[in-house]
Amino acid sequence: MHVANDLTVAPGGALTGRLTVPGDKSVSHRSVMLGALADGVCQVSDCLLGEDVLATMDAFRALGVAVENHGDGRLTVHGVGVDGLRAPSAPLYLGNSGTSMRLLSGILAGAGLPATLTGDPSLSRRPMRRVAEPLNRMGARIATAEGGTPPLTLAGGGRLRAIDYVLPVASAQVKSAVLLAGLFADGITRVTEPAPTRDHTELMLRACGVDLTVEHGTVSLRGGQRLAPFDIQVPADISSAAFFIVGAAIAPGSALTLPAVGVNPTRTGILDIMDAMGARIDHGQPRACGAEPVADLTIHGGPLRGIEIPAAAVPLAIDEFPAIFIAAACADGRTVLHGAEELRHKESDRIAVMARGLAALGIACEVFDDGIAIEGGQLQGGEIDAEGDHRIAMSFAMAALRASGPVTIHNAANIATSFPSFVADARAVGLRIQA
Repeated sequence: MHVANDLTVAPGGALTGRLTVPGDKSVSHRSVMLGALADGVCQVSDCLLGEDVLATMDAFRALGVAVENHGDGRLTVHGVGVDGLRAPSAPLYLGNSGTSMRLLSGILAGAGLPATLTGDPSLSRRPMRRVAEPLNRMGARIATAEGGTPPLTLAGGGRLRAIDYVLPVASAQVKSAVLLAGLFADGITRVTEPAPTRDHTELMLRACGVDLTVEHGTVSLRGGQRLAPFDIQVPADISSAAFFIVGAAIAPGSALTLPAVGVNPTRTGILDIMDAMGARIDHGQPRACGAEPVADLTIHGGPLRGIEIPAAAVPLAIDEFPAIFIAAACADGRTVLHGAEELRHKESDRIAVMARGLAALGIACEVFDDGIAIEGGQLQGGEIDAEGDHRIAMSFAMAALRASGPVTIHNAANIATSFPSFVADARAVGLRIQA
């Protein structure tokens, strides 16, 4: 679904009603990837069909996997087993998707297939040495461009050997790449992380019958295991819900319900942070959606207060900080974030780009190498450059709910990578958005 490159949102209003946000992007990627490696046919429902996941689907088709897209989020993935992938005949273009590139590099390294992985200009600036280095230690032969960025070139070759790897920075993508390579390796691969990160890969591997252990921050799995086929319903994406959670929380008169949102404890940092800021969020009907916990979230508008964001919450909310920064701009007092240097290496430098956007709307910020301090105040109308970052564009759309004038967001078309229905969905619950 196309999203206009320039969006204008009229000021004021509230978010009300009920909105089902798209399926979780992380789980959707992994459903395709692990479905491809399974020994049989896998059915996926409520899959996110944004550009990033479509890039993953196209990549696996190029590797010889039949992936049927039935529409309405339903996929059939015809798994070929861990030994059934074939080398691609052309470079694999992965668009804007860092998840696709990093996780796929682990699978291709394990399978010993030669390949070149490329992406759009934003992805081509993102750090990939962090995944190439441990995979090369396992015996892969992966080269990056100068500076450790894409394209990634895999020479292919023999079987990998297991390693014990301590992540220098908490990263679910690097952890997952090493674990996926470990499926093909001789021995037991162990990955130790300095702080908890999202564990969708581990949960889904277990659902496929893979024996793995998690103990004291270390995930271990033995190579050579097969994956059983599975059927999965993808929960609603908390990262996509984040914009509506913040929008409803900052706008007086809001009462918005978001059903079946994934509330995996490794992803709920935004709920903890918003709770600490005084947001009114009710968790209804907690239940399981496959291997993932979900709940119906109802958010009411009201006053928020500035806080010192706890360090432990940072890796659990790393993708949601652009939206959280909008909440901070609307809060009473000062909100301070440290320990989030990783934000500088996302689709954009999210600390710098958000700070420029907030300043354009009249909000005072102090920028640190690893974070930001935001003084809550009255948002003005103005023009924002999202710099091609989907999460920044959607976050500033919500800022208009509390702005004194229209907010125009430029370079917003990449919203389609993760939330192609955002404009229509936002209008449906009360955001005064024009395209």
